[in-house]
This record gives sequence, structure tokens and C-alpha cells, in this order.
Amino acid sequence: MIEIKNVSQSYTKNNKVIDNMNLKIEDGIVFGVIGPNGAGKTTTINMITGILGMDEGDIFIDGKSIQKNPIEAKKNFGFVPDTPEIFEKLTGLEYLNLIGDVYGVKSKERLEKIDKLSKEFGIFEDLKERIQTYSHGMKQKLLIISVLIHSPKNWILDEPLTGLDPKSSYLLKKLMREHANKGNVVFFSTHVLEVAEKICDKIAIIDKGKIIYVGTIEELKKNSKTNTSLEESFLKITDR
Repeated sequence: MIEIKNVSQSYTKNNKVIDNMNLKIEDGIVFGVIGPNGAGKTTTINMITGILGMDEGDIFIDGKSIQKNPIEAKKNFGFVPDTPEIFEKLTGLEYLNLIGDVYGVKSKERLEKIDKLSKEFGIFEDLKERIQTYSHGMKQKLLIISVLIHSPKNWILDEPLTGLDPKSSYLLKKLMREHANKGNVVFFSTHVLEVAEKICDKIAIIDKGKIIYVGTIEELKKNSKTNTSLEESFLKITDR
């Protein structure tokens, strides 16, 4: 479970990027966060993961405060950022082993997962190469695999499908669904509303730093009096 309680964040004195946000993501669901550019999606994710501090409030990962107990909280999630910036002088295999070491994953379990996932995502033959030679999509796949190595209960993914080929995109969506079905949390941001509509159990819409809707897509369509698509409902509710 991920809980955001009374969180605010300002980059300047008179400009609240996140304004008194409250949100609870229950176990066992795929939860999507959508919103216009600059709405605060990535800022929210950066606060959840401890990359960015907050002016007010707190965030809890399975009951662990990201502010007061950051190490314990971070053990409970895996994070894929919106840009795949990783140690490019390492080979792909060296990077995955580094992540395995950080999270204390046993060698046998680690190697089995690396072998299986790298073959499924189509980068097994590239793991001996330095990351600096990878394309954007290959780096994205490597980051996704690194998250799955230590089997975190909570997945936090910022635009995870960006740069993936259709096969890898399908595989990731399948893994997201399976992970949630096992009683875990998948929390992700996306601009691709068709993806959110297909795989999300619930969504939150953020606009100007505030959550303006939380619930199912069907409820959103009903409330916005549209019965066609998430896209139409989204445009109607965020009309400025």
C-alpha cells in the first residue's frame, strides 16, 4: 500500500506544484495517474520514491515513512524513472548484478531472473555490452529488469512504456497485471490514455498540482456524462 498524506511541494514561494495531496493506493490493483503536462505527475512520483523532499505532509510505503525511515521504505518498492539514466560505463550484466547486490538478492535467484527476463525482453545477447551502446528502448528494458530482480511488492513506474517495442510493451503490461493480481501494487504514470483504460483498476487525474478525480474509469465516464472513451472524459474534466 502507498499512502500520500497532506503533501505539498513548492518550487517557488508562490507556486505550489503539489497542493495538499491525499491519496491511498490499495494492494492488489493497477493504479494509473494521468494529467496534462506540468500537472505534477513526475513530481509526485519523485516524492514517493524519496528523490524529492516535500514541504508538508508525509508518504508511506507499506507503513514506512519515506522521510523518517527512507531505507526501510525503499526496500519495499522498485522504481522505473521517466528517463533511463544509468551507469553507462557498466555492462548490462554488471548493472543488474549491482542492483542484485544492493538488494541482497541471492546469486542463484538473481541469475535465474536475469536469464529469464533478459530473454523475454530480447536483450540477453546485449548484456555483455556497455550500457552506453544501448538504445533508449534497451536502457528502458534494462531498468525494468533491474526492478523485477528483487521482487518488490510495490512497482512505481513513470511512463514505463516509452521507447519499448510492441512485444516488450505487451510483456510489461502483462507482468503489471499479474503483479497486481498477486496482491501487490502497480502505480504508474502515463500519457497514453488507451493504455490506462485497458489495464487500470483505478486512476487519479492530477491537474495544477491537485487531484481532481480518483476512482474507476467507468465511474469517471458516468460522472462526466460521457460513455465513449477515457480520452473524452479526461478532456472534459481537465478543460481549462
